[in-house]
Amino acid sequence: MTPQQRIRLARRHAGLSQAALGAVVGVQRSAVGHWEAARGKFPSVAHLREVALVTGVQFEWLATGRGNMSLSADTALDSVAAAEAMLVEDPLELRLLAAFREAPTRAKAPLVELAEQLAEMRTGRGRTATPGRAR
Repeated sequence: MTPQQRIRLARRHAGLSQAALGAVVGVQRSAVGHWEAARGKFPSVAHLREVALVTGVQFEWLATGRGNMSLSADTALDSVAAAEAMLVEDPLELRLLAAFREAPTRAKAPLVELAEQLAEMRTGRGRTATPGRAR
């Protein structure tokens, strides 16, 4: 079975249309169509991971064809990323976390440093310098 056929099978197994899968994964319906086409493009690892999570199939099976298609109950619980499982009850903290995750990689370290500096100003406590970083 080709990767394209596995993606189509996983989508159908989950009862999703191409448009619905695309919406959940964050791509256009046409991208899902390309992933499923006989000579279509292969999705990025991040998109393939999302397809596996959304459709409830094993990532390894989807990516390589090895293993079982469906997740066992234990694997399903283990598939939840620790960062995604954190419970954030404060709406402001949730906004900050969402902004950080959506920021470009090059902007993440400066965002953390800014938050740390603001926390220092608020609490009046300085922090020790991290090795390799200027203060």
